Amino acid sequence: MGKTLFDKIWEKHVVRQIDGGPAVLYIDKHFIHEVTSPQAFKGLEQRGMKVLRPQQVVATADHNVPTLQQHLPIKDELSRNQVQQLIENCKKHDIELYGLGHPFQGIVHVIGPELGITQPGMTIVCGDSHTSTHGAFGSIAFGIGTSEVEMVMATQCLMQSKPKLMRINVEGSLNKGVVSKDIILYIIAQISASGATGYFVEFAGSAIRALSMEARMTICNMSIEMGARGGMIAPDDITFDYIKGRLFAPGAAKWERKLAAWKELYSDADATFDKEINLNAADIEPMITYGTNPGMGMGVTARIPAENEVEEKEKPSFLKSLNYMGLQPGTVIKGKKVDYVFIGSCTNSRIEDLRLVASFVKGRKKADGVQVWIVPGSKQVEKQAIAEGIDKVFEEAGFQLRQPGCSACLAMNEDKIPAGKYCISTSNRNFEGRQGQNARTLLASPLTAAVAAITGEIADVRDYL
Repeated sequence: MGKTLFDKIWEKHVVRQIDGGPAVLYIDKHFIHEVTSPQAFKGLEQRGMKVLRPQQVVATADHNVPTLQQHLPIKDELSRNQVQQLIENCKKHDIELYGLGHPFQGIVHVIGPELGITQPGMTIVCGDSHTSTHGAFGSIAFGIGTSEVEMVMATQCLMQSKPKLMRINVEGSLNKGVVSKDIILYIIAQISASGATGYFVEFAGSAIRALSMEARMTICNMSIEMGARGGMIAPDDITFDYIKGRLFAPGAAKWERKLAAWKELYSDADATFDKEINLNAADIEPMITYGTNPGMGMGVTARIPAENEVEEKEKPSFLKSLNYMGLQPGTVIKGKKVDYVFIGSCTNSRIEDLRLVASFVKGRKKADGVQVWIVPGSKQVEKQAIAEGIDKVFEEAGFQLRQPGCSACLAMNEDKIPAGKYCISTSNRNFEGRQGQNARTLLASPLTAAVAAITGEIADVRDYL
């Protein structure tokens, strides 16, 4: 019987299979940041241990950092202490740190791929749920808890039970104005925010294969939002071309050997999955969420479900969600005024995202009363945006290009959305309070966010292309 992409990578990394229990899984690369690592380091020190293989750990500061005036001390005491603790811990344990002021600093799931650290066939973990982003390269990548961060630091291994496997095939060509963020929001709306619980998902099909690496990362990033353990896409020439020549990519001497191994990373034709879903790319339109979980999404021209269209057991949470959002069942969301537009996060802050937004807003001005924050995912993205003149396009449109960090994706730093305000966000979560206490988040693609910034309301980007 054939093997899946997941099987091939998993089997090469199992150190020991415990009878009737989990596997001891070897971890190739461990990313850490300032939020989930302090307790792990403390646990090591309490046991008199050191990080076993510091050369396989990469650290950066991203969640708590300000996105303005990063050369100044961080104002928030908790954030400042966490960033300082990361600096001290990395120095003590000889770990490479890309902290504030470093040319490689940025969101952990942005810097790994752009530096060539993330590669096909790897096992990758981080104390952050959106580690699944790295699965776009054909790797097994997933988030872990703080106690597991400590376990990997101490042993370079992790106890893991093998998940069930799902494949989601998206076939055909995308419609005008539809991008990868719309694909994943559509998938989550179709199967719900818990529809992939217990599974590791492989995304496949002609629509997926046609995507750039940046777009594939967006897809895998949000696999977590449908309950999956992680998401992955088989590597191909698009993957290999992206990696080649990057700082930590295999050099000329190793490249051909690595490439030959990477080309074997695919699901065999006779491989079987526990569940398989087939979707048509032509059915997808620009998407937007209306509730407080990413599964509450719809086409931007659609209407919110009426109360009688919702299953009885789902009604209480459905109505509670709409009450929080200040929306009514059965109504159209298009045309609703927005207050903030946030373009950033580990989902949509890469140079391709910024180029896409800039190409739409060039020569246009933002609507009065709307604040627009553009937050690049890394110092390298910021540098490239400036080199290409994208910063000038944003400035002329009235947008604010800030400095790299997780920013308004989550309320752990200074970039918070005020209570009651509506924010079109390219991030990955729309939970209550995610962007600030009582803030109202509507998830969308960079294109849909861009048109909202220009019109001041939820709009269909297809009307403006």
